[in-house]
Amino acid sequence: MRKKVVAGNWKMNNDLIMSNDLIKAIKLKLNIENDTDIYISPSFPFLNESIKQCEGTKIKVLAQNVNENKCGAFTGEVSLSMLKSIGIDSVLIGHSERREYYQETDEILHKKLSNSLHEGFKVFFCIGESLNDRESDLHFDVIEDQLENTIFKIDKINYENLIIAYEPVWAIGTGLTASPDQAQEIHAFIRKNIAERFGEDFSNNISIIYGGSVKPDSAADIFSKVDVDGGLIGGASLNAHDFVEIVNSI
Repeated sequence: MRKKVVAGNWKMNNDLIMSNDLIKAIKLKLNIENDTDIYISPSFPFLNESIKQCEGTKIKVLAQNVNENKCGAFTGEVSLSMLKSIGIDSVLIGHSERREYYQETDEILHKKLSNSLHEGFKVFFCIGESLNDRESDLHFDVIEDQLENTIFKIDKINYENLIIAYEPVWAIGTGLTASPDQAQEIHAFIRKNIAERFGEDFSNNISIIYGGSVKPDSAADIFSKVDVDGGLIGGASLNAHDFVEIVNSI
């Protein structure tokens, strides 16, 4: 049975006090009987403190990024071993903002993905098309290429260590949201391609989550679709009430 997953990507927001206050508010509002896997993703400086704040809860802490190299002269970067040393065991890779603003290519992302899985990390791997891709009716081709150039270049993967996040780039930070049927269509397409590459068992068990301006009032309809297993939440995750409402929508 596939796990339901909701992850809050805080991006470059909140200072230490604000991060701690947000975690405390989420803990107060969260239903402890909810069996959804819940992640928060603070900025690097606050990962260690966030782990402490989440001790004894079902909330897990997710790193927003990692460098593709093991170590060396890469000023300002963070390695897998650094993350592991403070207790981080999951990482977000391939977010559209990393692809666009930092020119992270499929080649770089494949290396990040491969290294992270090899080191035993759980990876949230993002794929998705731009507005131009969709309007040009190229969205299926783009998704297929992203899969082929990254995930499908790895011979063996444990589905428990990989979560795919479909993020229509045109719906990130724009207030636009893919319709539930649009989300289902792409999620089903991703799952079909995964089945062809890794087999039906893998495909039926891997969680594929949606990331694209999910809000409390849209979450339930999107999450009701058979191939949508949760969400990667951006702006709404910075509000404890909204984030917990989204978690409770599954």
